[in-house]
Amino acid sequence: MQADSAETVRLDKWLWAARFFKTRALATEAINGGHVHLNGSRPKPSRPLKAGDRLSIRRGQDEYEVEVLALAEKRGPASVAQQLYREDEQSRLRRERLAEERRLVAAAEPRPARRPDKKGRRQIIRFTHRDG
Repeated sequence: MQADSAETVRLDKWLWAARFFKTRALATEAINGGHVHLNGSRPKPSRPLKAGDRLSIRRGQDEYEVEVLALAEKRGPASVAQQLYREDEQSRLRRERLAEERRLVAAAEPRPARRPDKKGRRQIIRFTHRDG
């Protein structure tokens, strides 16, 4: 487990190091957008994080409820990043159930037999971009 000597780490750095977001800029954007809650409140990206804090992270259609186990300022391998937090069992089951529902809905939708040709693409573009 990768733990830094400091007792606190910036929230945006930890989210990046724990691999919830690909860049710190995306982590900061998510925090400012209200997609990350720390112990039930909306934090700022520079908010210090410590072991034992609880995070609610919404990323796309998935929502994670995690407890911070260790701190890290540097991004490492995914196996190390997974040791930085523990996800609630209910959160994991809810995410898996919703992913399965999305997969079933996508499988039930009709698929075209082939991709549209150039003329078909132009017709689609004209239809979807018309004013009014």
